[in-house]
Amino acid sequence: MLIVALISTVVLIVWMGFFMMGSLPLLILKHDTPVDSQFIRGLFNVYYVALMVTGSVGALSFALAGRAIIGLTLGAIAGLGFAGRRWLVGRMDTVRGTMTADDSAAIGQFRRLHVAGMLLNVVVLIGFCIGMTKVSP
Repeated sequence: MLIVALISTVVLIVWMGFFMMGSLPLLILKHDTPVDSQFIRGLFNVYYVALMVTGSVGALSFALAGRAIIGLTLGAIAGLGFAGRRWLVGRMDTVRGTMTADDSAAIGQFRRLHVAGMLLNVVVLIGFCIGMTKVSP
């Protein structure tokens, strides 16, 4: 079970790193066309689903392997994926529903949501990596 837990941890870190590096270049987009906003929203949705699935598998695996603290940490990451998908992707959908190419306020709000999601990912990734070094034997 520990092997599955370690593999899920590596996959989780890879997903977080990929998202961090993949979402950064998207800031050059104007966010004003439906294609731009739909792609960014889709990327965030896939990312949060990956966090939920990978974090849940890791949490369960670590818990069954007797590593409760790391299991709880991965469970929290899965919870962040669930909350991010509900809150951030939901807000992106709301803004996208009313956004037009001329609506600078909605475009700015969508861009701020994009940046906030990226910053949240960086904080979680750094915190997770530092935390893993502190609780590892």
